Amino acid sequence: MERLLDFSQEFDVNLLQQVLMALNTGSPQERAQANNVLTSLKENVEAWRVVGNILDKSKDPSTKFFALQILEDAIKYRWMALPKDQREGIRNYTVKKIIEYSKDEATMNNEKMFVRKLNLILVHILKQEWPHNWPNFIPEIVNSSTSGEVICENNMHILKLLSEEVFDFSKEEMTTDKVRTMKQQLNSEFKQIFELCQLVLNQSQRPSLVLITLQTLLRFLSWIPLGYIFETPLVNQLLTKFLPVRQFRNATLACLTEIGSLTQASYNHVFQNIFTSLIRNLVTTLPPETNIAAAYETAQEFDCLYIQGLSLFFSGFFTAHLELLEKPENHGDTITAMMYFVNISMVDDKEIFKICLEYWNKFANELYRTECAP
Repeated sequence: MERLLDFSQEFDVNLLQQVLMALNTGSPQERAQANNVLTSLKENVEAWRVVGNILDKSKDPSTKFFALQILEDAIKYRWMALPKDQREGIRNYTVKKIIEYSKDEATMNNEKMFVRKLNLILVHILKQEWPHNWPNFIPEIVNSSTSGEVICENNMHILKLLSEEVFDFSKEEMTTDKVRTMKQQLNSEFKQIFELCQLVLNQSQRPSLVLITLQTLLRFLSWIPLGYIFETPLVNQLLTKFLPVRQFRNATLACLTEIGSLTQASYNHVFQNIFTSLIRNLVTTLPPETNIAAAYETAQEFDCLYIQGLSLFFSGFFTAHLELLEKPENHGDTITAMMYFVNISMVDDKEIFKICLEYWNKFANELYRTECAP
């Protein structure tokens, strides 16, 4: 087994597969020895050099996945210690493998697990290299997305991961200055990403691509300039093209929830349109007389998530725009929405109940203050 640690000779991929098999099926002594060898291999500063050899020669999924773990550890923990040419080599190799695995439908389906891992590895590289050492990343990924819908779909996954890493999970792994730089770069180049999203939403007939585009767009809505939301066809697309389609309903509702939680008086006409259109759609998909609590008990997971999404939409929209909804012309829709929210509050689900309870607490406090005001 120790021969795996000798990098002066050609790496034995078959031996690595045997060691990994011993780790899973061998005797206690063999498992312990295999674990020690594999741990030493992962910690070796030269181990990343054999990753390409393993991925090219092995057909065993666990072996290939182990190789990707080696590569991921090298990027996360030893990246800055590597010479510049080696860093560029890893970067180019990762991009090459992602393109290779996502070039067509059949390959993508066969290698889905590895593509996901490679996507994450690429984002780890971006956290180290972008934008200072890779200033053209956004134009490159946008341009490559136009070469085919399969690669475009995977690129959306990468952009979604990148946004999550920069805006949601960055505090523990990057300095404040680094996060700020990445946010500024993403902001300055977002026009290209938005145009790509619009291209997909306008033209694609591939459901999985449209769905991941909506999910990716959701990650951007909380921080992009408001003009992209309110001064483009986006809101109307969400309301008329995607909300009525069941397979896109939950992702679309999540986008509308994020938009509806924003506050900008100059766009009140848009907020009113969102609210009115959603109520019109809701009356059709979930008639007001429906016993939502009872229906929830036997509903499929997708429909349960829809109910939870409605609780988030109503609580966020009521919190941000109750004054708008209290106008006489909105009374009918507002009462309908409140009755839906009351019925949703009766669903036997802790998360939904917490969402509803938090809003009702705010509503009761505001009502009390209003009634007690001199």
